[in-house]
Amino acid sequence: MARQDENPATPRHLAPEATAGPPAPSTSPTLMLALATIGFAVNFWAWALISPLGAAYGQLYDLTDVQVSVLVAVPVVVGSLGRIPIGALTDRFGARVMFPLVSAATILPVLFVGLVADSFVALLVGGFFLGLGGTAFAVGVPFVNAWYPPARRGTAIGIFGMGMGGTAISAFTTVRIRDAWGDAAPFLLVAAILAVFAVVSWLLLRDAPGRAAGATGGFWARTWSTFRMPVTLQLSWLYAVGFGGFVAFSVYLPTFLVNAYDLTVSDAAARTAGFVVLAVVMRPVGGTLSDRFGGVPVSVVCFAGVTALAAVVAFQPSLVPVGTIAFLGLAAALGASSGATFALVAKVAPPDKVGAVTGLVGAAGGLGGFIPPLLMGAVYQLEGTYGLGFGLLALTALATLLFTLGPVRRGVRAREAAASV
Repeated sequence: MARQDENPATPRHLAPEATAGPPAPSTSPTLMLALATIGFAVNFWAWALISPLGAAYGQLYDLTDVQVSVLVAVPVVVGSLGRIPIGALTDRFGARVMFPLVSAATILPVLFVGLVADSFVALLVGGFFLGLGGTAFAVGVPFVNAWYPPARRGTAIGIFGMGMGGTAISAFTTVRIRDAWGDAAPFLLVAAILAVFAVVSWLLLRDAPGRAAGATGGFWARTWSTFRMPVTLQLSWLYAVGFGGFVAFSVYLPTFLVNAYDLTVSDAAARTAGFVVLAVVMRPVGGTLSDRFGGVPVSVVCFAGVTALAAVVAFQPSLVPVGTIAFLGLAAALGASSGATFALVAKVAPPDKVGAVTGLVGAAGGLGGFIPPLLMGAVYQLEGTYGLGFGLLALTALATLLFTLGPVRRGVRAREAAASV
């Protein structure tokens, strides 16, 4: 007999929020997945608007390398920590409410950065609130998870994860749009797209009929109980290294390429977009492979690849062909590992805590992306080279590989055994 929670059309607990609003004329998992992925991409596009302009802001305001690193990292850390309350609120109220709300609220900091901010401090303030766009991830994962059965969740969440390609859109277009139509143009465009998505998502999004509503009670008590779950801590580490590595490269790679290889800002942004696109494409691949072979084996292979390739980059080889091959390999491994981690979240997190677990794990991933840019900027300012930073990445990936083979594998097996009883 199939378990009740394996079919999203069979209610476990019909939350009042799931029935809010008029019935949609056509509601299907595919449509919901498509809308969520688009929303994720649009919000991530907004979240990543500052990083392609980091070098330009540094020249305009005479900033040090560390100041530029802080500027591009602030939205990352705020967006990461913000996933914790947003994930819990999504468990409680559903994505039907949270997706339009987050998208609409992100419009204000986008306009502030593009039209008002005229100093380093003002950009920091704008970047702080721009971090709200990064919380959309914690809205989408529990939403998609509730629409799909366990056997397909790794693939579905991997496809949703392609929305992180919003950072590629930003890397590829922000500088070009600014050069063509003026400094405010990319910000005005993103604000308009956010507004359109907020309206469309309010009209069309519907939570799954069988969505398990999050437990009531105090936010801090519920968050602490989720944090104490071993699976939360274990998967947080994996995501901090996998997705954190992706975020770190996506926000700092333009600056690195300019400093280390003397590329122009536009060329560095285009190459970063290629890195991000490959990582985005590999995320659903990681999820699909995890559905077939298991998230632990896929994660082990990915972190082995990161270990080897980061060691190569530490010696700063020529960009063509060795450096390019190494960076693209890192993109593939980091993207696939992110898909594998959330395939594990979908498999082992309690149904009524998927949003809360997603918020904490997602926060860890974002924080994992906050530290490396600061470290890279400091190392380059002191040593004039990035070798030490990439060496530390290789050692971290190796430690994560061993951790996956040990505690993570034992934890996943224990959860699977408990679920089968």
